[in-house]
Amino acid sequence: MRRDYELGFILNPEVSEEQTSAILERIQKIVNNHDGQVVKVNQWGRRRLAYPIEHHRDGYYVFIDMILTPETVIELDRTLKVSEEVMRHLVKKRDAKAVQKEREEREEREARAAAAAQNQAPAVAEAGVTDEAQVPAELVAEPDEEILINEEEPIVLSPEEIEYVPPAIEEEEETSEV
Repeated sequence: MRRDYELGFILNPEVSEEQTSAILERIQKIVNNHDGQVVKVNQWGRRRLAYPIEHHRDGYYVFIDMILTPETVIELDRTLKVSEEVMRHLVKKRDAKAVQKEREEREEREARAAAAAQNQAPAVAEAGVTDEAQVPAELVAEPDEEILINEEEPIVLSPEEIEYVPPAIEEEEETSEV
């Protein structure tokens, strides 16, 4: 029986992009070999750890949503335990109701995007434009500037308001005392 799982792991901050992609490919290969499916890969990037792990203060965070069998979870756990690049990992079974809600929302977004693309294509064709750079500004869709907080009503920010949003992580300057 296949279930929805989320895998979260923290990589050593000294790991290169090639090593990170190799780990992700290894996970993808294990999932595919056991009739699983990777739904979404969310790479948070380098973040500050709550406490030092192996003398490191930072780590590279990655979260993967997957559909797996319980046997695949055991194989993933074994593989991540022996990997020297992985400092911590956790495989968690996801709530079925939350997963169903996410799938419905994703399908709605895809349907709206497809409908918008179909509506925009005739307008561009009527304008007789063959090069994308020549598309009139009124025919170009504006990027979504919505921010979802706790899956509630979207908050729409104007460009002026976006300028005042603080950065997600502020780097601390380390000073050395001599």
